[in-house]
Parts: sequence; structure tokens; C-alpha cells
Amino acid sequence: MNKLPKVVIVGRTNVGKSSLFNRISNRTKSIILNETGVTRDYLKDAITHDGISFDLIDTGGLCAQAEHDSILAAIRTQALGLIEKAQVVVFVVDGTIGILPDEQELAKMLHKLGIPVVLAVNKVDVKETQENLYQFDRFGFEHIVPVSATHGTGISEVLSSVTDILKERPLEEEEERVRPEYKVVILGKPNVGKSSLMNILTQDERSLVADQAGTTRESIAEPIVFEKSTLELVDTAGVRRKKTIKTDIESLMVKSSLASVRTSDLILLMVDANEGQLSDQELKLAFYVFEQGKALILLFNKSDILDDYEKERLDSELEKYLFFIKRLESLTISCKSKKNLHKLLPLVEKIWHRYNLKIPSDELTELFKRMLMRKPLFKNEKKLELRRADQIGTAPMTIKLSVNYPQYFGDRELAFFENILRKNYELKSVPVIINVQAPKKKHY
Repeated sequence: MNKLPKVVIVGRTNVGKSSLFNRISNRTKSIILNETGVTRDYLKDAITHDGISFDLIDTGGLCAQAEHDSILAAIRTQALGLIEKAQVVVFVVDGTIGILPDEQELAKMLHKLGIPVVLAVNKVDVKETQENLYQFDRFGFEHIVPVSATHGTGISEVLSSVTDILKERPLEEEEERVRPEYKVVILGKPNVGKSSLMNILTQDERSLVADQAGTTRESIAEPIVFEKSTLELVDTAGVRRKKTIKTDIESLMVKSSLASVRTSDLILLMVDANEGQLSDQELKLAFYVFEQGKALILLFNKSDILDDYEKERLDSELEKYLFFIKRLESLTISCKSKKNLHKLLPLVEKIWHRYNLKIPSDELTELFKRMLMRKPLFKNEKKLELRRADQIGTAPMTIKLSVNYPQYFGDRELAFFENILRKNYELKSVPVIINVQAPKKKHY
């Protein structure tokens, strides 16, 4: 299957690339702050305009200081790699400043590569931009569009210029977009290996990787195909404790990651096995995932550097949380040595099928009634009886119990039925929601 043409947004840091991306994609997807270098990993969205579909890609800013900073250097390398694969480049400049040497060098490179360019001169709503517009003719690009990413001025002209260029491409190069069946989110604290795992599973340098914690700032998604299923894999920013969040951008990063959980189906919670324990924060994240009704797999990364003593210590620490962990599938992996990574996607697929398990009502009712005969439930000297059990939802599994005294069914009673389910069906890593109600009265 051919891929959609790539339209890549490039430019210096803080010229309005992410604002333009958000305006075109009609969403607040990129984190926007008045701070240099906010975007790091590239973002991608499928856009259709005038009957032409393409992937719009927002890249990190190209910065003159890249050679002195490992992350900036990685951003630059990633952006330049995307430019070489692009069918069209949208080159964004700040019209209030005029032409800078870095931009002259980028313009020369784009001419040399022969890639069609739409030059978007941003901040046209400011007087200085209108005075500087004539300068940008020196770049020698055919398509020059004054825009205001903030106010939406010139956006349709940018899109029309892009699609005019793409219309010259052969029609057979277009693809029909495959909608992912489910969404898998990689979650964890900073620097536990989330981006490394993303790159391995997508077989691409999709996420920036550096020793510095907090390299990934925004949730980024990529579709991958495993066997006959298409899933969307999402890499998230590291989730920090509230008291360690020091800046606005760190706060937005955490909100973005937790929002990804709420819109997901399955979570891969990555833990640094080298730390020898599951931290309180990671345990809270695991509970949060289940509370949101999402499937959950625990991944212990960096397991290849543990000696026997450290492995025993980790096992001992995990026993403290056995009441919860016994409900989860877990896998010890190493993104560095690739240990056990071949087992991950088959496990994900297995959990996805569990998450969508459907049990017939007659089967459920018969099972629960049989267990209640063996171990009756009483509360306030009243015998609690089940009339009927129905599964009313999947992903997550949701069970409705019709009972004689719904007001007496508390956490202990609901746990009784959940434990029956988990003993009789393979439901590891899958949350179960149980509701109770009085039987409906028959009207004659």
C-alpha cells in the first residue's frame, strides 16, 4: 500500500510552526508556549483539502545552537531527514524579524534538493511583517503566502498552494487510510525507555531519544500493523509527581499524557527494573489506568543489567503489591538488547481480545448462581440473591447484576463476583466493572 504524500512544516524555533499545524489540523494538538524549542518530536496528522489527502508533519525548530546541545542536534537531524522524504515543504518564517542567516542556508538546501516549497511568512497581522514582505522574494520560491497562524489569515491559501503542487503527482500514489482498530499508549516516568520502545516497534526513529530526562514533550502517535490488526501506538511525555513539576511546559506534558490514557484502549506501563521497585507514583498510575477502564500491561525495562541479587530484590518488592499485580500481565524486557521484545505485540493482541471478551447472559447467570449456592451471601440478616447477570459492555467488560437487595451490595459483595469471573475466565490485565440493580417489575 502506498503512503500518503508528506507535507513537512519546517523553520527556526518559535516562528509559529506548531500554531500553523494546529490551525490547519483544526485542533490543539501541539503544545504552544511563548518559549523557544517547545516542539521536539514531530507530530503528524492526515489532512484532506480540495480532494487531496496528505500527511501534515510538524517538526522541531532548526536552531543554530544545535551543535552544542544533544537534544537540539537530534531535533535537527530528525527534521532534515523528514525534509528529504517530503513531497512539499512549508517553510515558516517570522515576518517581523526578516531574513536570518540560518534561513538563507535552509532555503539554499531546499533549492538544492529540488523539493517544492510553500513559504509561509507568519505574523502578517503585525505592521513590521507587511513592511518586510518584499525581502522574502530573495529566497526565490514560487509560492509565498503571508499568514497569521494565530488569527487564521492565509491558511486556505497555504493549503491551496500545497494541493496545487500535489495535484501534479500521479493519482496511484494516493492511499486509502486504514483506521486503527485500537490505541496502545506507552506510559511511565521520564527516561524509562518509552521512546526507545516506540522506535523499535515502529521500526523508525519516530521519537527522539537522549540521556536527558523529558526528551519527549508531547504525545505522538504512529499506526503499526501486527498480523491482521492495525493499532495506533502512542509515545507520551514522562509523568512526573506534582511536586517535581516546575514549569508550565512540564504541567502541559503531564496533562497530555494523562489525556492519552483516557482516549486509549490499552496501556503499556514502563518501569525501570534497575530501580528495584515499583514506586508509589507508578502504582498510582496503574490504579489510574484501571479506574479509567483501560487494559494494562506492566513492562520492566533495562532488565538485562540486573544481577541475580537485584532480580531477587525486585521480586521481593513486587510481592508487596501482589494483591494488584497478580491481576496484570507483566514482561521483563530490554530495549537495548531487545530481550523479550518479540513477545510484546503477541501479548498486546492477546490482551486486546480479552478486553473485548463477550460472555453469554445464560452462562454468566448460571455460573454466579452456582457459586452463590456453594457460598451464600448475607448482609443485615438478609440473604442476597441473584436473579440474572448480563454483560452490557466490552472494552471494558461491564456486568449488570439484577439482585433482590441492591442497596446491600457493597465493595465486598462486588469483589466476590469479580473474583468468580477472574477464576473462571482469563481476565489478567483487563478491568471489570460490575453494577447492580433491582429486577424490573413485570406489568400485566
